[in-house]
Parts: sequence; C-alpha cells; structure tokens
Amino acid sequence: MNRIKRGWKKISEIDELMLIVALVVIIIIMSLMSEYFFTGKNLMNVLRQSSTTLIAATGMTLLLLVGEVDLSIGSLAAFSAVIMVDVMNMTQAILPAVLVAIGIGVGVGLFNAFVVTKFNIASLIVTLGVMTSVRGFAYIYTNAIAIQNTVDGFTVIGNGYVGPIPIPVIIAAVLFVLCYFLLKYTTFGRYIYASGDNKNAALASGINVNKIKTITFVLCSVFAVISGIILTARVNSGQPNLAQGFEFTVIAAVILGGTSLSGGQGTLIGTLVGVLILGVLDNGLVLNDVSSFWQDVVRGAVIILAVIIDTRRTQKREKISRRLVEQGAVSQ
Repeated sequence: MNRIKRGWKKISEIDELMLIVALVVIIIIMSLMSEYFFTGKNLMNVLRQSSTTLIAATGMTLLLLVGEVDLSIGSLAAFSAVIMVDVMNMTQAILPAVLVAIGIGVGVGLFNAFVVTKFNIASLIVTLGVMTSVRGFAYIYTNAIAIQNTVDGFTVIGNGYVGPIPIPVIIAAVLFVLCYFLLKYTTFGRYIYASGDNKNAALASGINVNKIKTITFVLCSVFAVISGIILTARVNSGQPNLAQGFEFTVIAAVILGGTSLSGGQGTLIGTLVGVLILGVLDNGLVLNDVSSFWQDVVRGAVIILAVIIDTRRTQKREKISRRLVEQGAVSQ
C-alpha cells in the first residue's frame, strides 16, 4: 500500500510540474499577444479577479477529495448576497449581514450533506436540484431586480487594497493557507483523503465518513458565500443573477489542477495553478478583444479538456496501482 501511495504522489508531483509549465507558457503567449498583459497593474488585476474563484475552488477541492461535488455554489452565492444586502440596508451594519450570509451557507451545506448521506443520493443530482431552487428563491426574493446597497464602506471588501495588494487576494491567501495546513498536517486532512480514496477501508478504520462529508459540504458552501460577498462588494448591489456558471469554472479549475472527480486524489497547490491558468486565459482574451461568445467557447473547451485529463490521469493511476500490487505480490 505504501508503494502505491508513493506512486500516486510521484504522479501528482509530475502533474503539478506540467501544470506550472503550462501556466508559464500561457503567460508568455499572452505577453506576446498584448503589451499590456505583463505589467504589474494587470498581473495584480489577474490575482484580484482570480481570488473569488480560488476561494470557492479551495472549498470545492476539499469536497471533491471525499468523492462529492456541489453544483449549487453559484446560486448560493447569489441568494446569500441578496439577503445580505437587504439585511445590511435594514440594519445599516456590515458584520451582522455578513454573518447572516455565512449562516445561509452553513444551512445549505448541511442540507446538501443530509440528503446525500441520509438517502445515499448522488451529490451531483442533489446539488443540481438545489442549484435550480436556490437561484429561483433569489429571483423570487428580489422580483428579479438588483438590490442596491446603501451602507458606506462595504465596497472596500471587493475593491480595497492593503498597500499594493487587493483585499480579496489577502482573503483568498489566508483561506488557502489555512486549508493547505488542514489537509497536509492534520488528522482531519488525512481523514478527507482516506474517505475519498476508499470509503469501506475508511469505515473499517473507524472514520466517520458521513461526518467528514458533512464538514466538507459546509466548508464548500461557506467558501462559496465568501466569494459571493466579495463579488457583491465589487458591484455594490445584491444581484439575483450573480455568479451564473460560476460552479463550472470552479470545478474546471479544480479538476484541471489534478483533483480527481472520483475522490481521494488531488492537492490545493494543483488547484491554485488551475485557477491561475483560467484567470490568465480570461484576462488575456479580454485584453485581446476576443468576443465574450468566444470566451464562453474557450471556457467550455477547458471544462471538457479538464474532464478528459482527469479520466486519463485516473486510468494511469489505476494502471500503476495494478503494476505495483503485482510487483509486491511477486516480491513476496
């Protein structure tokens, strides 16, 4: 088993290196295509634009590692945002409204986890239904009209800076580092990998897999809400159509970064590189005046490519696992 784990780790390291090389190549290409790309201001803008994707992708990585997925994060970001702005306008206070939004995230995460674990229904189906319902609630609550924020200072969350660094980048970095530490250096992190890698073995080892899944569902939802808060602060209004298609961009970045749809395999470093690749592509296409329709085509192609890469990667791991098991059996 240790030989297999070492083999998987080696593959992951190679995949991450290849992703970094791909990111560097894309940056070089975009720099050659536009003189404005490789400037300090634009690169910082790429980081600021990518920060919300990274926050949600960090939570999604934790969830995919246990073998589950959440398609409702975009709708949740929108619904929690419109409620937050309405509460903010009524109380003229930012913190209580933000806490309400996070509370909504916790509630939706718990609901997703309960239905998935209690009734043993595929999370893809459950969260697809929640995605549609929650988006509908957002439109019902607002009558499909954006709610304008009236509280001063809220936009700082999305548009402010600490020195030269945008506040969203700082928030994303803090959450990323915390989750990186959680996955790499804690027992809970090992439980996440074990639950996604082999559920039966994890149960036999005494791991409460359903509890691990519940926590990761909640974290994924809360991180999506945080992304929604930042996006809302940028436009200074609660919009029911906020973050449409956001879930597909996030999932594409995570899968592109090496996290397997089947669970148990992936790293947050890979997710970070996947997010940056998509961020650089989006920014480069905008700078080169590429039509938004073609941008959608590129995003769709990236999603398909990410799934193909994940399938090939899984097949490669299974092949190496079988070979290592056979070699171990022969050596014994």
